[in-house]
Amino acid sequence: MSVLYEAIKVLPYEDYIFYADTLNVPYGEKSKIEVREYIFNAVEFMASQNIKALVIACNTATSIAIEDLRKNFDFPIIGIEPAVKPAVKNCEDERKRVLVVATNLTLKEEKFHNLVKEIDHHELVDCLALPGLVEFAENFDFSEYKVIKYLTNELSSFDLKQYGTVVLGCTHFPFFKKSFEKLFGINVDIISGSIGTARQLKKILADHNQLGEGSGSITFYRSGHKIEDQEIISKYKNLFEILDGNQRSHVGHGI
Repeated sequence: MSVLYEAIKVLPYEDYIFYADTLNVPYGEKSKIEVREYIFNAVEFMASQNIKALVIACNTATSIAIEDLRKNFDFPIIGIEPAVKPAVKNCEDERKRVLVVATNLTLKEEKFHNLVKEIDHHELVDCLALPGLVEFAENFDFSEYKVIKYLTNELSSFDLKQYGTVVLGCTHFPFFKKSFEKLFGINVDIISGSIGTARQLKKILADHNQLGEGSGSITFYRSGHKIEDQEIISKYKNLFEILDGNQRSHVGHGI
């Protein structure tokens, strides 16, 4: 939903299908073989809906499967990866450190390690898996007290004053941006790859002369089953309000 939020901002006249694989979450704690099967099942379903482009709005799924997906499907497939490159660029002059928070599986993947190796010439990047945040988000539990308590415990061995940028390397994590800001302070940038992914989607659609004239409608699916329950749909759409609030907070700090 955090990626869809950014996509709608840059492409308000597209019609969207949102597929949440709720039966199989969290991906980040499962084996690579299991997750790859889930991903291909999901994309097969999406392909059956006659989509013109697909966004893999999950860092773990992107790192595991995007190259194979592109070989198997003929529509454009846009992935997402932790925003390590801009983070390192932000920090290398002052030698501030970068903290990448993501799922265990994303942080273990060769694709991620190659990305860091290519960019992190001054060894500024630290990593931390935060699977608990995925569980909070999947349960629609955004209690700041619980989240900050969890983050404080997980970050207890880190000197937070060393960091200039925190990379939210999981698309669940932008919902907790305010909590990260409270812990790290307003002078630390909290960034994700969602904006870049949305911009890349727009560029690819424009390059293929496929920019739409839709209404910005969203059809929601849970693991292949269309969601008709308006209460559940409202819960999803209310997530946009959380992201709006985080953005206003960010602007308010003057960052």
